[in-house]
Amino acid sequence: MNTEDRFAGERLRESPFHPRQSALNLREAWSSWNGYKFADYYYDAEYEYFCIRNTCGTYDITPMQKYEISGPDAEAMLNRMVTRDVSKLGINRVTYVCWCTDEGRMIDDGTIFRLADDRFMLTCGSPSVAWLRKSVLGFDQMTVRDVTDETAALSLQGPTSCTVLQQMGLEDIATLKPFGIAHFPFHGGSLMVSRTGFTGDLGYELWVTPELALTLWDVLYAAGENYGIHPYGETATNMARLEAGFIMPDMEFNEALKTVHFEHDHTPYELSLGWLVDFKKPHFNGRKALLAEKQQGPHYTLVKLDIEGNKVADGSWLYSDKACRKKIGYVTSAMWSPSAKANIALAMIETPRLNGSVWAEIYYEKELRYYEKVARCEIKDQPFWAPARARQTPPPPF
Repeated sequence: MNTEDRFAGERLRESPFHPRQSALNLREAWSSWNGYKFADYYYDAEYEYFCIRNTCGTYDITPMQKYEISGPDAEAMLNRMVTRDVSKLGINRVTYVCWCTDEGRMIDDGTIFRLADDRFMLTCGSPSVAWLRKSVLGFDQMTVRDVTDETAALSLQGPTSCTVLQQMGLEDIATLKPFGIAHFPFHGGSLMVSRTGFTGDLGYELWVTPELALTLWDVLYAAGENYGIHPYGETATNMARLEAGFIMPDMEFNEALKTVHFEHDHTPYELSLGWLVDFKKPHFNGRKALLAEKQQGPHYTLVKLDIEGNKVADGSWLYSDKACRKKIGYVTSAMWSPSAKANIALAMIETPRLNGSVWAEIYYEKELRYYEKVARCEIKDQPFWAPARARQTPPPPF
């Protein structure tokens, strides 16, 4: 870490879990997320990745933006703002959503937690206060409150995660279905657990007040001592989410309110999120533009690629022909997948070219010399990592 980064880190807020995380961050590998000091990795990113896939790990999601939306108009407001039908969401359930400008360009994605008939929590990666203020116009019987700093949250992911929570005393946790929410008494307060995550594996997210954060950490790590629990950072998260085929802002998409150049942002259909758009519900932001795009087809489509060889296609151009190299798209994220034993990527490809050949132009370094190769790509329909345990209720014992 250079001097500038070190002093920048001293100005960042610290998560309620920071005292425990700091002791374990042997590399002092910190960055920032929404004004919080945040771990890139703790000691070795690949070790942390294998904890997610083989045992379990914790990821601090306190910096994620959280908004409490409550009141008689809360459901109607959210239904106008997001593309999915919120009225179908049951109490103590979570759903994945996105929201768009009137031009159908995606502002952000996130999750909505329904905590009561008239109370929701919206979570997202970037601050959304300005857009929420615009979205509440015309809805007088509701309030929107930023509860980011009032809520400490840990993501617990991996095959041993359910067993660890049972060891912690949450005996009924095995009956919680994917995208479900459960509430437990916890040391004079309450603990909310959602069966959600960003790794494509079995996992949960734990939500408490900041005052109970260190207690939660200590109890959780005591329960997980024999089950391989370990913290993981942003680098391991990015590896796991890519295998699961999940999109990441600033990698797969640019947020529409932050772009400068025309159409350097994206639509849900371009990101293969058309299943999030429900035209059967009443009017919502971007409906007209999205309906036209559904009928005409998007310019680009996000796809999953299996690329021959083992040279990672990071930042590669994609071509329809190996020889003439006519550009048809570009890679957004790429890695060698240790679990799938494959060279994988997410990529944007011109929609009319999806049924043709795809080749990736890859540049790589070997012993201080740079080489080029053009590798054949195969478009895949399914995620590269999607174990059955992620969907099973109860999860299989580990």
